[in-house]
Amino acid sequence: MALDFSGQNLRGRNFKGRKDLAGANFSYADIRGANFTNANLTGANFSHAKAGLQRRWAIFLVLVSWLLSGLSGSLWAFNGSLVSLIFNSSSNNQITGWVGLITLIAFFFITIRQGIIAGLGAVAFAVAVAFAVVFAVAVAFAVAFAVVFAVAVAFAVAFAVAFAFAVAFAFAFAVAFAVAFAFAVAFAVAFAFAVAFAVAVAFAGAFAVAFAVAFAVAFAVAFAGAGTLFSIYISWQAMKGDQKHSLIRNIAIAFAATGGTSFRGANLTNADFTQATLKSTDFQNTILICSRWYQAKMLDRVRPGLTYLQNSQVRQLLVTGQGQDKNFERQNLRGINLKAANLADASFIGADLSEANLQDANLSRAKLKQTQLDGTDLTGATLTGAYIEDWGITNTTKLHGVRCEYVFMRLPTKEDPDPLRKPDNKQEVFADGDFADFIKPIFDTLDLYHNQGVDPRAVAIAFKNLAENHPEAELEIVAMEKRGEDKFLLRAKTAPGSDKSQLSAEYFDDYNQLKALSQSQQLLLVEKDSYISDLKNMITTALGHPKSYTQGNTIMSDISGINIQGSSNVSGIAGNSSVANLGTISGNVSIALTQLPDSADADKPGIKELLSQLQDAIIQSTYLPEEEKAEALEQVKNLAEAGKNPQESTKQKTAKTAITMLKGIFTGLPAVASLVEAGNKLLPAISKLFGLG
Repeated sequence: MALDFSGQNLRGRNFKGRKDLAGANFSYADIRGANFTNANLTGANFSHAKAGLQRRWAIFLVLVSWLLSGLSGSLWAFNGSLVSLIFNSSSNNQITGWVGLITLIAFFFITIRQGIIAGLGAVAFAVAVAFAVVFAVAVAFAVAFAVVFAVAVAFAVAFAVAFAFAVAFAFAFAVAFAVAFAFAVAFAVAFAFAVAFAVAVAFAGAFAVAFAVAFAVAFAVAFAGAGTLFSIYISWQAMKGDQKHSLIRNIAIAFAATGGTSFRGANLTNADFTQATLKSTDFQNTILICSRWYQAKMLDRVRPGLTYLQNSQVRQLLVTGQGQDKNFERQNLRGINLKAANLADASFIGADLSEANLQDANLSRAKLKQTQLDGTDLTGATLTGAYIEDWGITNTTKLHGVRCEYVFMRLPTKEDPDPLRKPDNKQEVFADGDFADFIKPIFDTLDLYHNQGVDPRAVAIAFKNLAENHPEAELEIVAMEKRGEDKFLLRAKTAPGSDKSQLSAEYFDDYNQLKALSQSQQLLLVEKDSYISDLKNMITTALGHPKSYTQGNTIMSDISGINIQGSSNVSGIAGNSSVANLGTISGNVSIALTQLPDSADADKPGIKELLSQLQDAIIQSTYLPEEEKAEALEQVKNLAEAGKNPQESTKQKTAKTAITMLKGIFTGLPAVASLVEAGNKLLPAISKLFGLG
């Protein structure tokens, strides 16, 4: 039974490495400062929980921020005093002051425009210039002082921006106080200098010197204030998510998360953080597959590591569930939970959404070209109008209950805003459940590609040997295709988890050895083996025909073939009908159909009705040549004759051969042809009535 910590005070509790927290209930619990490092929190409920820092850690970090702010103000005052040397009567000191001023101006400008890294690069350049001056002018003392100044500026800025104002984001009050403290310290330092110099002047009696010193001190204080305001501006921009200052933001969040709730290395698969407060929380190296973040608070203040939480746009989508018309192209969104999210018109071109939860998501008109969807749950999702060109669904993609009236097989262009719409007829839409059957892909296929002269008999023998040697692979031929002049693809379905690399290597080792044998030696191996003879004839026919040959239930993709084990007849995929008068052939088909009984259920067409529809689609096709129309009608006639006794094994064999022939004919047609759509719809239903699947 899952543990229940709901509503409890768990501040500072140590759950490190716990493996018994799967499904635990932490809803409404106070988990500030709790340590869940490397714990198994699969399916845990953290809804409305409060994570972050305990009070003592918050006070400690505020005190540290004050200290750093004071150091920052002091360093800025020191930099100001160096720049004030431009008013000094000594030429060496003036050079130092001018070098410092130019360096700081460049640093301010470049940092604001390009970020802290580029700004520090300007400081490094100033140091290089200073060394150049050493050699060129030989003003050793002045330049050495300038170098010290440049280094001091670099460290001052690094400390001031990276730390002093980092905590400002996590503790707004601390910022105000830290800035005030910075001014106070700067002023105190300046005042101390002023007093010291005033005493010296009193003893020396040099009023003019006192005035100059006072002016320098005032300048230093003013410069300290300007530097502090500059640091506040940079930290504010960083916390707003400005990518130029991402380094500052990362340092700030890491600093503010010290002592906060830690999920580092934990397994949070399917964990629920709905409406949880998550500031100052560490998610580094955490497994976040399908974790739920809806309406989570302060998700932008967590330490995300390399998880998808590091992307501000993705965080916003997770919290709000609103991604309409947004661009997520080529982003790694593996394992993200977008259940019921509004993703209409969003672009996921080239994105990785594998193992993501898209249940009930609205993906209307979404661009899913080359989107990886391995293991993705699309149950109940809406895909009407989606663009699915080359999308990466697999046998683990869940398509149950997908709502889809139509899709487009290509991305739109100005010339063609509705490219390759399916169904082809714009007046038709997919019925409930039809889309999943239409789009189901070929799963776990072994592609045996022959790129040189093909020996059909050697292919048949090698494939039969492979099927017999590996019955666990459940090899089934699903497609044959001639490519180019002398290239050939044999595609076979395999059982899930089969080692296709090993199967391919073993097949081609055997094939190459068989190919080296003479024809007479090959015949000795296959004497009286009808399976090899039939398969060899299929391959020979496929090589002589410029289209693919497939077998099974669906032309479009899920082409489940003849089971090699226990089957001795795979012939009949190809053949040539004499070109006769189409009217005569169609008339013969009609005669054969009249001998079949009408369907007993008017709402459920039988073999006769389905074959009549198929006959009409073939005759009306504008893509099919006369010769192939005649061939297709002959196969419809064969089906009609077999339909007189559809459960008899010999009739089923005839039907299977005829359906395979029709698939071979239809596969060569353009995808937009209405006959292809009719074949996809009718042939599976006809196969089912013959008891073929």
